[in-house]
Amino acid sequence: MTNALASSPNLGFAEPARRPAVVQVADLTAIAVLRSREEFEAIAADWQALEAEVPGATFFQSAGWARAIFAHEGKRSGLDPVIVTLRKCGRLVAVLPLQRLSGGLSILTPLGDGFAQFSDMLAADILDPAETAAKLIAAALAAAPCDLISLHKVRDDGHLVAGLRHAVETGEEQGAPFERLSEWADFDAYFGSIRAKTRKNMRSSRNRLSRDGLLEHRMAADEAETRAAVARIVEGRADRLKEQGLTSRAFADPGFAGFCESLVGMDGIEIMALSLNRDGQPLSEQWGFVHNGRYYIFMTSRDFGASEESPGKLHMKDVMETCFARGIETVDFMTPIMAYKQTWCRQLTGVRDYAIPVTFKGWARIHIWDRCVRPGLKRLFTALPASLRAVLLRATGRNLS
Repeated sequence: MTNALASSPNLGFAEPARRPAVVQVADLTAIAVLRSREEFEAIAADWQALEAEVPGATFFQSAGWARAIFAHEGKRSGLDPVIVTLRKCGRLVAVLPLQRLSGGLSILTPLGDGFAQFSDMLAADILDPAETAAKLIAAALAAAPCDLISLHKVRDDGHLVAGLRHAVETGEEQGAPFERLSEWADFDAYFGSIRAKTRKNMRSSRNRLSRDGLLEHRMAADEAETRAAVARIVEGRADRLKEQGLTSRAFADPGFAGFCESLVGMDGIEIMALSLNRDGQPLSEQWGFVHNGRYYIFMTSRDFGASEESPGKLHMKDVMETCFARGIETVDFMTPIMAYKQTWCRQLTGVRDYAIPVTFKGWARIHIWDRCVRPGLKRLFTALPASLRAVLLRATGRNLS
């Protein structure tokens, strides 16, 4: 099978090799491809040190996330890691964490794809992102031959996107809203910037909810409380998706709930779980990851019986105030763009899916399925009534997300 990217001036793939050790390149740099958990653990401390040095390093390319994926997938015996590292004068300066999926097609995807929310490359600022990404992708393909590379949710403000000039954009462009709390003197200054009418409506809603019981905002205080909150929120989110006749790549995986609970207490992972309760019963809850001064809102759930009072919006006020109190610099609402997020966020980055064909089979998959058939089926499916969507999902077990 021919290599569809053989003529690319930036990638320049060599004949695929079987599990190469270390590839020497110019300027006293060395690229290595790690294929096991043992190899990962050997460099984990260097990986974490690099994260701390790189502004904007994303949680889903962190050593903590990689360790969680190894721990979870190790139980299922199906993980084929392809973690590409770059060292300069012995110092780790870049990491591209991938994995290979095998089946009808062989596909390189980000490590933990399906559960992760962003794809990126961890790279020191001294590097040229485009050149570095091209080298690391080429090394991954040499070590783990495949039909295509599939990269979901690549941020426009990340490092990896610079190396994807020759990639094919698939799916619809999305957006990830976020707010830099560090730009505000304190919470009062930030909250005062919210529209006066919105603040008034929130006060009125809070007063009405308070008439029926004591409102209390709580952050989980220990691992047991955090684990219980995570399990409750995941279950609530899953139930809501079923009601809507929807799913996602994560929730379509029967191991997803267990994976989420396993993250609590994992080395290198800090989870924050927050609840707005009325007489001890949750009205709105969320949990997410705190990494490098950034809080990623990973999952939310709320009591839709109280939806007329917008408990989720009220809860976000408490969440943002908590983030200010904890010294968190940025709150990342992640995809998709939604009206309630825009109440709280001024910043937005584009998020896109990319694919790189390597063989003709990979090219056909990208251009026929990813760019034509799947988007059309998804539009038809989402246009159906929720009850019919739920029936079809149960009958087929398919996921078009």
